[in-house]
Amino acid sequence: MALAPLRFCFDYLSPYAYLAWTRMPALAARHGRVLEPVPVLLAGVLNATGNIGPAEVPAKRGYIFKHTFRIAHELGVPFGPPPSHPFVPLLALRVTAAVDDLEARARLVSTLFAQVWGGGNGAETPEQVATALQAAGLDAPSLLAAAQRQDIKDRVRRNTDEAIAAGAFGVPTVIADGELFFGLDSLGHLELFLRGEDPLKSEFLERWKNLPATASRR
Repeated sequence: MALAPLRFCFDYLSPYAYLAWTRMPALAARHGRVLEPVPVLLAGVLNATGNIGPAEVPAKRGYIFKHTFRIAHELGVPFGPPPSHPFVPLLALRVTAAVDDLEARARLVSTLFAQVWGGGNGAETPEQVATALQAAGLDAPSLLAAAQRQDIKDRVRRNTDEAIAAGAFGVPTVIADGELFFGLDSLGHLELFLRGEDPLKSEFLERWKNLPATASRR
């Protein structure tokens, strides 16, 4: 029986998603899993879960750039801010969703992430996205046109809704056999899970779920 793919839910807005993506192909290969990049709209996830993005908290916005820059240095991957942030990622998400072949989609994800967080020129405008499509060896005019179709717009919306229904509250989120792993720092936990060595036992989880709350913040 074929193993279920690892669904990598992401938005190009997130530097943590970029850094996690640089690890994901090798991680999936180590465990014999297909890697399925799933473009979702982070704003939709945040709205549905009552959260705000890190870039919307001024003190956190500055810290996150420093934090992710240091992580990129540790990982040995290129890193630089996009021309603006936050930016509108919809076009990049939609052209990604329009690519059905997973290998080609993964290639495009790598190229778009490099343009956003790897020192490139960004991936917001049609011209910027076209550059990434061409660099990934894909048909830029065809995919830019596809991104305007309602079925492709609906595909990104459906991806987002499905991630929320699965319990996602941010990106990057990896869904593995129904279990969610959020954030770059959860990739080590994901590997334990895939090896059958997850230390979390069901009885501990049930206890946490049933803990009463004795304080609330208004």
